[in-house]
Amino acid sequence: MRVRFQRGSLSNLDGRWIAQWRENGLKKKRTLGLVSEMTKSKAMEELDKILQSVRKLCLGEHSTFEEFVTRVFLPFYRRKWKKSTIMTNEQRITQHLVSEFGSRTLSEFTRSRQEFQDFLDKKAATGLSFSIVDHLRWDLKQIFNLAVEESVVPKNPASLLFTPKAAKRREPKVMSVEDVRLCFTVLDLRERLVAKMAVLVGMRPGEILALTWGRLSDEHADISQRLYRGDIDSPKTTLSDRRVAFPQNLSYEIAAWKEMALDTSMDAWVFPSEKPEKPTRRDNLWWRYVRPRLQAVNLGWVNFQVMRRTHASLMNELEVDPKVVAEQLGHTLDVNLNVYTKVAQKRRKQAVDLLEDSVLVN
Repeated sequence: MRVRFQRGSLSNLDGRWIAQWRENGLKKKRTLGLVSEMTKSKAMEELDKILQSVRKLCLGEHSTFEEFVTRVFLPFYRRKWKKSTIMTNEQRITQHLVSEFGSRTLSEFTRSRQEFQDFLDKKAATGLSFSIVDHLRWDLKQIFNLAVEESVVPKNPASLLFTPKAAKRREPKVMSVEDVRLCFTVLDLRERLVAKMAVLVGMRPGEILALTWGRLSDEHADISQRLYRGDIDSPKTTLSDRRVAFPQNLSYEIAAWKEMALDTSMDAWVFPSEKPEKPTRRDNLWWRYVRPRLQAVNLGWVNFQVMRRTHASLMNELEVDPKVVAEQLGHTLDVNLNVYTKVAQKRRKQAVDLLEDSVLVN
């Protein structure tokens, strides 16, 4: 509801401060005082008091959890979230939180910390991943943070929640050099180019499939858009808007692919679908053309995330500056080192052998 976030307006009319706002769909106004007797900041304080009262009338503590989420929380955060984030977050909140707590009034949750923690424990016990359970913890905290800010509840019962230890943390997988070579060998030219852009260049699938010929050169690609569920969107983050470097042999393969293309104009897709005016969709490419080939050689566990993680990990094996890798991938140095980069057991063994030699040297 717009009234939840309206700022109202304040005007000086014939020497009087006039406040205006909306209430129950109707325009309202009130004289707050004389300009000669009331400062503008004081008049703004009075207007804010009016708006707070309107907000409480609009949606109070007796409203249900579902009403608050759908009419207040989601409309507010949609302004901040990207389209892809909206779809993911709304689905998760609706499926797990609204289905569980939707019919209960907000006033019932003032002493619900233990209940919420039990809810997270139950979700972890059902086998949900650590990531989903952790996001549900964050969702509850943010929903009630906003409820507190809106003066709907006196305090946040979800502020001290933690992600249960039982939540499953999947072991991040990384391809070996042999895996990478085998992957490239079994794929046809188009799919091989996509895989190489993921493994050797570190691009996300949406960035690869949103490429147009005008954004490619012999040595790099300009990442200024991405494909998400069939729609062209801006890059995932600010750092994702970048220029990625291409290795030399990949450039040769791209040139070979370009010779086969029907349309190589600046705005034409590098990887068009059967309808040339549209790019190939990720799921179609992966499930129909890539995954069957990988499954046939026991690489069915590989996905695009594994490929990007492999890029970071193999670059680490080559002792490439982590800052260089982070900028190539389009995220922070911290994410590169702590999320994407996995150190091989062989390198760890070399490290402890080196330490032992240095300590025990005669």
